[in-house]
Amino acid sequence: MRQLLVADLGLQPYAEALAFQREVARARIAGDVEDDVLLLVEHPPVVTLGRSAKSAHLLASPTYLRQQGVEVFEVERGGDVTFHGPGQLVGYPIIDLKQHRRDLHWYLRQVEQLLIDAMATCGLRCGRNPPYTGVWIDDRKIASIGVHARDWVTWHGFALNVATDLRFFDLIVPCGIQSVRMTSLHAELPDERPSLRDVGERVVGAAAQLFDLTPRTVTGREIAVALHNSTTAAAERVSR
Repeated sequence: MRQLLVADLGLQPYAEALAFQREVARARIAGDVEDDVLLLVEHPPVVTLGRSAKSAHLLASPTYLRQQGVEVFEVERGGDVTFHGPGQLVGYPIIDLKQHRRDLHWYLRQVEQLLIDAMATCGLRCGRNPPYTGVWIDDRKIASIGVHARDWVTWHGFALNVATDLRFFDLIVPCGIQSVRMTSLHAELPDERPSLRDVGERVVGAAAQLFDLTPRTVTGREIAVALHNSTTAAAERVSR
């Protein structure tokens, strides 16, 4: 069966994770990584601006954000402005849609569904809120999604609020949606308070089932070594 390689990168600065997922995506496009990959990570406070981000949706000045220890990045994913920070499970699925379905709208709905399914195993009933992308509990948004793809290989992904300090969202207009109410798993289930690791395992299970893949846990170092080896082999082929 086809595999889903799952690497938990732990707490990692956004710039490092961004460079790593881009490298994995390039290798997946080239065929040097033969399986789909899911990178799970937690970031220090950072605001990211997608392709459709509007400057008015960043409510705090760059100076104030720096003073609060919040970095800002402009990235190639779709969507507007969002926040990543401690207590949030960020997932970067690097999926070759040529092996699934060549349809980005279908893929977005799949990512929403895997989060909905994972939250259901925690006893939390979530759903969609058309026309917006993401995962919601009634009028409260618990997960944001923004993706990019080239040659039908995806990267970027989802941000699921588990124990996130929701006050950070006051610095932005989340996803460009005026008056949106952000929430978290711990806010909705104060008596349960599942760990980030537990939620991550549930998300992996839901993703593997939805994409019909067998999950295999690997380390970020294992993936990095595979990328290095593929780059070296490519360079040797060119030099011959």
